[in-house]
Amino acid sequence: MDNARERARMDIVIVGHVDHGKSTVIGRLLADTNSLPEGKLESIREYCARNARPFEYAFLLDALKDEQAQGITIDTARTFFKSDKRDYVIIDAPGHIEFLKNMVTGAARAEAAVLVIDAKEGIQENSKRHGYLLSMLGIRQIVVAVNKMDLVNYDRRAFEDIRDEYVAFLARIGVTPRFFVPLAAFPGENMVKASSMMPWYKGPSLLAAVDAFEKAPSKAAQPFRLPVQDVYKFTAGGDDRRIAAGRVESGTLRAGDEVVFLPSGKRSKVKTLEGFNAPARDAVEAGTSTGVTFTTQLYVGRGEIMARADEALPQVSDRIRVNVFWMGRAPLRKGKDYLLKLGTAKVPARLEHINVLIDASESGRDNQSDLIERHDVADCILQLKKPIAFDPTSSLEATGRFVLVDAYEIAGGGIIREALESNEGGQGEAVQLHRALHRGYSPEARAQALGHKGAIAVLSGDEPALDRAATALEASLLDGRTPAILLGLPKADEISGGAKGQQSYKELLQRLGEAAFHLSAAGVTVLLRLEELDAQDAEFLGSILAPSPVLWAGDTIPQGVQGEALLVPPHPDADKMTAELAERLRKLSK
Repeated sequence: MDNARERARMDIVIVGHVDHGKSTVIGRLLADTNSLPEGKLESIREYCARNARPFEYAFLLDALKDEQAQGITIDTARTFFKSDKRDYVIIDAPGHIEFLKNMVTGAARAEAAVLVIDAKEGIQENSKRHGYLLSMLGIRQIVVAVNKMDLVNYDRRAFEDIRDEYVAFLARIGVTPRFFVPLAAFPGENMVKASSMMPWYKGPSLLAAVDAFEKAPSKAAQPFRLPVQDVYKFTAGGDDRRIAAGRVESGTLRAGDEVVFLPSGKRSKVKTLEGFNAPARDAVEAGTSTGVTFTTQLYVGRGEIMARADEALPQVSDRIRVNVFWMGRAPLRKGKDYLLKLGTAKVPARLEHINVLIDASESGRDNQSDLIERHDVADCILQLKKPIAFDPTSSLEATGRFVLVDAYEIAGGGIIREALESNEGGQGEAVQLHRALHRGYSPEARAQALGHKGAIAVLSGDEPALDRAATALEASLLDGRTPAILLGLPKADEISGGAKGQQSYKELLQRLGEAAFHLSAAGVTVLLRLEELDAQDAEFLGSILAPSPVLWAGDTIPQGVQGEALLVPPHPDADKMTAELAERLRKLSK
């Protein structure tokens, strides 16, 4: 019993073009490794005899009636077998082109793969697509099983031609299989032991090749990553905890560790690790859902990635090079907004440029196309409307995979290859344009004519007292006959999830900043109420507001902002804060 518990386990996916025999490969593996329930093989043989159907090892897998009737696997199935070395979970993924989404779902859980190709039919479109998808899912350990060698009389040249052609194809996408194994699954040739029918082949059997796979390093040994799912606040009984909750995708975290949230750049130390209806823990690791409290009050939101400050940090960019596999009904087009989802982050994205379009059908379509058709794969550049945190999949797979949503449906997926330099050209031109609109009276001349200058206060954070202070401050300024107006934005994730156009937070922030600049130049005191403001957004907003006098007030003040700063303590006194803000703004507007 103890030895059974200690045996290693590996998840592998078996893929292949429809009718290339992958279900037969799995059925034969189960039979030849004595992994079937007692009597299972005999019952399938009896069923075939009663119904005048030829026996197929695939019937061991295709248990669903509609699958047997159609003769194709339409969903992923999990099956178990064992070798002398370890236990295996086989994920049987569908081969039909219409069920590629199901194949992706199954393969995403695998550590290694067996890709089946029919020796007689040769390499088909889906043989290539499956190669792309395995690469994009980060599966590097691959065995290519050239099946049905009995149909080509176990011809060595037929095997080597397929091997050479497929090696050349996979090299284009950076994939190198561990083994190419010729076999005939139905008669059992080269499945679990060397075949006398192919004496020219000196490599391992399929089972030996699978046993040669290496277990992936433990996710707990990788850098720590926790995409923030939500932040919970408690107020009953004087409890002032803020708990950032999420699932640990990789690494380990302990109380006392310093952490960094990206893309905001906020930092703190871990105070406690919490669990629902469970005592506090000293440490958590990959695969654990947890809550985290901090030694200093932090205001972070869904979509941030928490990382340990003493390890390699995620990258942050609003422009990324990716590999995309498209499965949407309509093509992926330039100039159209899609929603990119990575971990818990959601951000509008557009296709900026197609670097290479790899057409599995080899129909000869132009690589410089402005669209990616269904079932195509492309190396391309995506422009995001707001920076996100991520890891290139070459460094860390869990935080480098994403999906693209079109009209509320997942229409594509891919991996991030690298971060690219941000392209802010359009936004910079807009800032220059709104400055050029100031003609006639300069801000200085307006201040002299009115007897005072305008000013801007940026109030950031989700403390309710900040809302009360902003409203009271506007009233106080107006009562004192100072022109004032209160403007604001909801949280970024509330905007990006909207139905109309998925207008980005950054675009709205830009427009809000431009309006504030104009109003301030006209002598109005502008109060900007923002529930969240990370370092990148603060820098961007500050570039628009300058040189207007600005007071930054909030639970955290991003470094490098130009103007006065007022750090707001947790649970502030709204009346005192209103008075303090009013006094500082009067000084700024003199």
